[in-house]
Amino acid sequence: MGRGRPISAVIYSHTHGDHWGGVRGILDEEDVRSGRVPVIAPAGFMAHTVAENVYAGNAMNRRLLYQYGLLLPSDPHGYVGQGLGQRVSAGTSGLIAPTRHVEQPIEEFEVDGVRMVFQNTPNTEAPREMNTYLPEWKALWMAENVIASLHNVYTLRGAQVRDPLNWSKYINEALYRFGFEAEVMFASHHWPRWSSARIQEVLRAQRDLYAHMNNQVLHLANRGVTINEIHTVYEVPRSLQQKWYCRGYHGSPEHNSRGVIQRYLGFWDCNPATLVPLAPSESAPLYVEMMGGAEAVLTRGRRLHDEGKYLLAQEIVNKLVQAEPQNRVAKDLLADIFEQIGYQQENPGLRNSFLAGAYELRSGIPEGETANSSSPDVVRAMSTELFLNFLAIRMDSRMAEGMRFTINLITPDNGERFVVELENATLTSIAGFQSERPDLTLTINRSDLEQTMVGAKTLEAQIANGTAQVQGDASILVRLAAMMVDFDPRFEILPGTKARGVSRPEHAEAYQVAPSRPAVE
Repeated sequence: MGRGRPISAVIYSHTHGDHWGGVRGILDEEDVRSGRVPVIAPAGFMAHTVAENVYAGNAMNRRLLYQYGLLLPSDPHGYVGQGLGQRVSAGTSGLIAPTRHVEQPIEEFEVDGVRMVFQNTPNTEAPREMNTYLPEWKALWMAENVIASLHNVYTLRGAQVRDPLNWSKYINEALYRFGFEAEVMFASHHWPRWSSARIQEVLRAQRDLYAHMNNQVLHLANRGVTINEIHTVYEVPRSLQQKWYCRGYHGSPEHNSRGVIQRYLGFWDCNPATLVPLAPSESAPLYVEMMGGAEAVLTRGRRLHDEGKYLLAQEIVNKLVQAEPQNRVAKDLLADIFEQIGYQQENPGLRNSFLAGAYELRSGIPEGETANSSSPDVVRAMSTELFLNFLAIRMDSRMAEGMRFTINLITPDNGERFVVELENATLTSIAGFQSERPDLTLTINRSDLEQTMVGAKTLEAQIANGTAQVQGDASILVRLAAMMVDFDPRFEILPGTKARGVSRPEHAEAYQVAPSRPAVE
């Protein structure tokens, strides 16, 4: 049914890459440019889609290997699923910019003759997300705001902590706006729910799941429970634990409860001893010395492991590995401990993280292929301001001490103008202004700048052939380029796991953007 029919519209429910990255598999961009096929998304979609993937993109991509276990073998002792689907797909992500945005909290219009009611739900499961109701079919699409599991309030890959109370309120609004009439509820992950009674049951339970986590964690925090204790104290109500679609198959109560405290109170537990802590590599040798040395730690660690006291074993053996990164016996024992903790987890993110740590302790950082999201689509989607912000992140400020300059950047084809300044070892930019006395003026069409951003043409080559024009001190661009750092996509997380002599990707052009795998969920 429906096979071979032309696509008449595309709707992006939210900003995560697994909900837009395959658009070119179903849609020709010419159909969008001609106006035949609208691409509909919530307001602010592009800015949040690109920003979440770029600013901390390299770190997020590295952490993904832990949360999703992407390079673990698929077997009972390795990767077993991620609670939202079997695996994040590999390949290059495509992105076609929306042509229509849903701006209002509730907005209704027809899409190819089908009446749709859009409910904007910003700052819930994603920075920008929307539910959609189809009145004629009494069908409610809850995007990813409702799944068959507890979702992530804090996602282990790294992202801004989500607002569970806001999330709960939008689910409640959907319940009262659509839930009493809807006869089928479907979502972007998992299966549909049928009948109004079932839809109301699921919406109420999911509403209460996020509201309880927000409210009860804050209740406990206001009674003195800290971020380092909350996961041992907070419990989801028993009535919700007994509902399979509220269990921790994607997010876990343990790390989500810590996320709530992080959102409201930050990382510090208010103990001055943890306010300016030593790095683990500095503090661990003292612990090992006081425990009687490596052999004493190994002996006690093995005994705790054999007794099934894995968290206690982890506590001391991790100190030894931090103190002696090349101690093979210690790393193997910690890997054994991580495995046992991982096998006990209901939540795939926790399981995968422990098993990925065990894998790297034994075998080093894996070099397998992951999805390529550095596609022209993703890079072109960046605003010029976002591109300049990313350059400021890539720049090693330690190399900029004592340097100062001002650049006027002009992109005539889209009418943008920027002032870019380097001062106090900080690169800043402001849109809509020009300096009266710049050290350098760079004029280049935005379409040509994109060729440099995607790595197709260097900025130096575009200046040489006249595509870009410079006035003033052109050596500034050379000096700025020299301060740009390539982020290692396989940086070391656990000590002593980085393989020696492993080749890394070739050096990127200084002004090329290389975002990570798109943020998923």
